[in-house]
Amino acid sequence: MNKIISKLNNNIDYIYKQNKNTPRMALCLNFSINQPEVTPGIYTLMARLLLQGTKKYNSEELANEFEKYAIDFAAELFPNYLRVKFVCLNEDFSKALELTDEILKNSTFEELEKEKIKLKGEITAELDSPRTRAMDAYYRKMFENHYYGNSLIKILENIDNITKDDIISAYTYILNNSKKSLALVGTLDLDSILPQIENTLGKLPLATSTNFQIPKPKLEEVKTSEIIKSDLNQAHIIKGWLLPTYGEPDYPAIVLLNIILGACGLSSRLFLELRDKKGLAYVVRSSYETYKLAGNFMIYIATEPKNIETCLKGFEAEIEKIKTNPVTQEELENAKTNIIGKYELLEETNIQQACAFAKYDVLGLGFNYSSNIKQQVQTVSAEEILNCAKKYFVPDKYVLSIIKPE
Repeated sequence: MNKIISKLNNNIDYIYKQNKNTPRMALCLNFSINQPEVTPGIYTLMARLLLQGTKKYNSEELANEFEKYAIDFAAELFPNYLRVKFVCLNEDFSKALELTDEILKNSTFEELEKEKIKLKGEITAELDSPRTRAMDAYYRKMFENHYYGNSLIKILENIDNITKDDIISAYTYILNNSKKSLALVGTLDLDSILPQIENTLGKLPLATSTNFQIPKPKLEEVKTSEIIKSDLNQAHIIKGWLLPTYGEPDYPAIVLLNIILGACGLSSRLFLELRDKKGLAYVVRSSYETYKLAGNFMIYIATEPKNIETCLKGFEAEIEKIKTNPVTQEELENAKTNIIGKYELLEETNIQQACAFAKYDVLGLGFNYSSNIKQQVQTVSAEEILNCAKKYFVPDKYVLSIIKPE
């Protein structure tokens, strides 16, 4: 495994990993988002409009270029970074790089009104799902008055106020005031492609690690949301807490706690107790989402409306168990095997590896964080998991979101 970590002339950190005998090259470039968007939805529209035309190509011509060379290109928005990535055949790397450079430097953002209509339609369709509605309310409560709380409904409420100047201003700021992390994975020799990269991405504005202006979110009380939707035949319940995130000492233990409690499907505690033994759930699971500044641990269940109170008591009982008694050695070892397997599965292909490298680096954790966390997880003890459960599953600081029929 041949890895090289260095910087381009404009201070962009990059990693190159050579995977011999693979027919495709993968590139991922992330730009940190250092300040909240002025209006919810600006960043979402900005990312979508990057694919809708440049000074050289209109949207149709751009799509045709990607299709002609079989380049799989995407611009994707995450709460703390903007990602552009592509996968292409080795012989088309130069063309893919040229198109990426054109998009990053010369996007026109011309089709804003058309994109607004499309996005409004997609969001409206998504919000038809009661689970999505309950989740949307949950995020607005968990991250109230914070950039992370710019949910689908908040975007829908504000989208008509967004102008092309807003989009260009936001993009220009990100381009000029961001940490930039580049990852390349594939067969081609670095010496053969580095001059092309320096001549394109190496001429982007200087990368910087300063100017981060997003405050750390806080949760200091119990917050609840209840939505009544008359045509439902089941209730959706989400309960969650604000926890540490990547790079913090408790992160490896929380990852394993999540697997044991509800993220490993049929063998998880929540599934066994609330679905198998008590028959309360259509679906039940836990999840642990991580942002640059905070982690969000939630439990979700879909159940018959008459079972809402019973399910909430079931949540409390399972949380109390994991706060009171150490997990078994078998549970611990199975959870470690499970999470290591998931990490491996998520980094099988060149593009998956490139995206993992760039993600962790743009968050300030370094390109090798993925390898480090695998090692850290292996050393977690049952006592550490117990201590995390006691510390973070507190009774007076959580969010509860429910959607149900009358």
